[in-house]
Amino acid sequence: MNQQQDFGDIAKNIIDSNMYMVLGTADESGQPWASPVYFASAGYKEFYWVSSPEVRHSRNIVIRPQVIIVIFNSQAPIGTGRGVYMSAIAEELTGANLERGIETYSRTSLGHGGHEWKQEDVQASAIYRLYRATTLEHWILDPAGHPDHRTPVTI
Repeated sequence: MNQQQDFGDIAKNIIDSNMYMVLGTADESGQPWASPVYFASAGYKEFYWVSSPEVRHSRNIVIRPQVIIVIFNSQAPIGTGRGVYMSAIAEELTGANLERGIETYSRTSLGHGGHEWKQEDVQASAIYRLYRATTLEHWILDPAGHPDHRTPVTI
């Protein structure tokens, strides 16, 4: 296995072993905002979460759909932590995308001991909506890598 494949496996393991991601958004003036959200992943390229459309990160996505995502184990001992960094485009889901997304999100929630989610839980009359970030790029930190330590990975 080559180093690129090793890094891809590391990234998959980090995603598979965590339930929360940090979502980075920005408002119309570029003011950044970071929010930890519970997530479900589909194929390591699509990340789903449920939020109120009124919260800051949801309002930011309407204005600027470009987001960043970081997934890491916050309990790792000092000097051993690794994270997956992703650039993505985020959106609130509707229609067929909502149907597919809520199935993925609900299956993950149930697998983690949470409750079942249905479309009516994330539509107009409910307080939550379902969002998806579709990744453009993935990186992990490689201390032996180039000066900024980011190493692109293929998942």
